[in-house]
Amino acid sequence: MASISFEKVVKSYGDVNIIRGLDLDIRDKEFMVLVGPSGCGKSTTLRMIAGLEEITNGHLKIGDRVVNSVHPKDRDVAMVFQSYALYPHMSVFENIAFGLRLRKLPKDEIHKMVHDAAETLGLTELLDRKPKALSGGQRQRVALGRAIVRKPSVFLFDEPLSNLDAELRVQMRAEIGKLQKRLAVTAVYVTHDQVEAMTMGDRIAVLHDGELRQVGTPLELYDAPQNVFVAQFIGTPNMNMLRMTLDEDGKTLRHPSVSIPVPPQWIASANAYKGKSLLVGIRPEHVRAVDENEWHNTAALSGTVEIIETLGHEIIVHMAIEGSDTQLISKMDAHNTHTVGSVVSVEVHTTRIHLFDPETQQRLTSE
Repeated sequence: MASISFEKVVKSYGDVNIIRGLDLDIRDKEFMVLVGPSGCGKSTTLRMIAGLEEITNGHLKIGDRVVNSVHPKDRDVAMVFQSYALYPHMSVFENIAFGLRLRKLPKDEIHKMVHDAAETLGLTELLDRKPKALSGGQRQRVALGRAIVRKPSVFLFDEPLSNLDAELRVQMRAEIGKLQKRLAVTAVYVTHDQVEAMTMGDRIAVLHDGELRQVGTPLELYDAPQNVFVAQFIGTPNMNMLRMTLDEDGKTLRHPSVSIPVPPQWIASANAYKGKSLLVGIRPEHVRAVDENEWHNTAALSGTVEIIETLGHEIIVHMAIEGSDTQLISKMDAHNTHTVGSVVSVEVHTTRIHLFDPETQQRLTSE
């Protein structure tokens, strides 16, 4: 088994804690994505699995074995780096075969393993080329090939697509996902791109300031973010966050220019906040122009358009809510004829709102 377990793992550099008591279980054959902003500790976490960073405190297990003191070459892991890390003076064949030759495998076995990997990755016609004669996507495939031939039980990916253009990133993330399923290995993938995380991961671990904020499937993170950070980090554009006051009857949330009925699933947990403030999260896709949706539970408001971002199939409209200085972002159909400075009437899909405690930043419990 190639499950991976972090048990209260701490990584410090002097007095600076990079990872603060991480508890995380990665299942056998799972594709786990570590995501978070720069400096959150995700690459450090990956490098601890690889054995490239020592653990300050806690235990790290691969399978049933504690590997804190196990040498990197004995951990049965393979790592694919952001920079590809190819030897420029070697051909594609030699780059892929390098690790096998260090292990002193027979030549015919090396030849077969390299050609099998090249066929899997579409590199057969490129085996005689040097890295400088390859495109970015081809170089990344060579780096994958070098990892594949080792037949590790764990694949580690450190932002492997960040040097590629947008179209190639989309193509390569699909290829990496299919490859991981075909090889049936555990994969841990680091990225700062939440779209990449959502499209690739079986589960996603969101890190911030060296702490695990939430782990779950992409839909669990989207539908039920456990705190304000995850709510605003997952989803594009960011979730709108409005500070609203709950009426004394516990049934209505009020803002200077909009009132939202408390959805049934939130009534019990919101009861303790009567007469107090709550943070109300509203995703931009749940704010639509009045004439373009078929929602049955809505709250209406108006806003002055400040910015319009055109994406082709839709537009992102940034507006200032009438009667306040609060900003609201909406996703709308691209054929809406709004212009900057115009007043737009929109509706909020009230049953899709999220409620958070303004002090702890934690999600209220919904039924």
